[in-house]
Amino acid sequence: MAMAEMAFSNEILVQSQAERGGREQAAQQRERALNRLAILGEMTGGIAHDFRNLLTVIESGLRLAERRADQPESVRADIGATREAVNRGVELTSQLLAFASDRKPDLQARDLNELVRSFEPFLRYGAGAHVRVRLELGSDIPSCLVDPTLFDAAVLNLVLNARDSMPSGGEICIATERLVEADTAPGQPAPKTYARLRVQDRGCGMPSETLQKVLDPFFTTKGENGTGMGLSQVYATVQLVGGHLRIASKRGTGTTVDLLFPSTEEAV
Repeated sequence: MAMAEMAFSNEILVQSQAERGGREQAAQQRERALNRLAILGEMTGGIAHDFRNLLTVIESGLRLAERRADQPESVRADIGATREAVNRGVELTSQLLAFASDRKPDLQARDLNELVRSFEPFLRYGAGAHVRVRLELGSDIPSCLVDPTLFDAAVLNLVLNARDSMPSGGEICIATERLVEADTAPGQPAPKTYARLRVQDRGCGMPSETLQKVLDPFFTTKGENGTGMGLSQVYATVQLVGGHLRIASKRGTGTTVDLLFPSTEEAV
């Protein structure tokens, strides 16, 4: 009798453990599903943000072409720049498809000065007629690993943010510099060399409480017109290669954003 009771108890215990395991597995599946939905939401916002930026460039080019209808050479230049913006959209779509298929980003050893120069016309269109874009490209800038498409999107994000902070017009300075400093990462005290890209404006700036949140996904100060994905995407772009992002801002004095890309020995 005791043996039968023990066997019955063991059977109940095994059944209970199986049920508990099933509940835990179901909970894990629900958690994974929620994580996938969260990632999908972030991707949707990011895609919309990047395409809106490109459409801003295209719209600006078409508007300028309309104003210069009596200047064929200028119109051709505007149309050419608009076509290039469309091509950038195609590149962005390819990048998104690569991300969706779980392929690695296209990291290449590149010269930041050349990247900025090649993208300068789109940055000027994005900034608009009332904002001046000034380049201060340094010398002896080390090459670094970047994904060119993500880099372009990051710089355009920063320029459009700077433009929005100066509704009455102003100037955006884009500068590059060779930077050598000690890495703050644990176990890496030796100085490291970076290629630094700086985007600086003299706009409205941000209070300290806003500055603490600007890298959070979905945080925005633009209301319904913002997705809150711009700076978080820029941050992800530099993190991808082990770089750093630094922001300094103060109400009424403007904002400075530094992107630090580690140097590489690979040939450009």
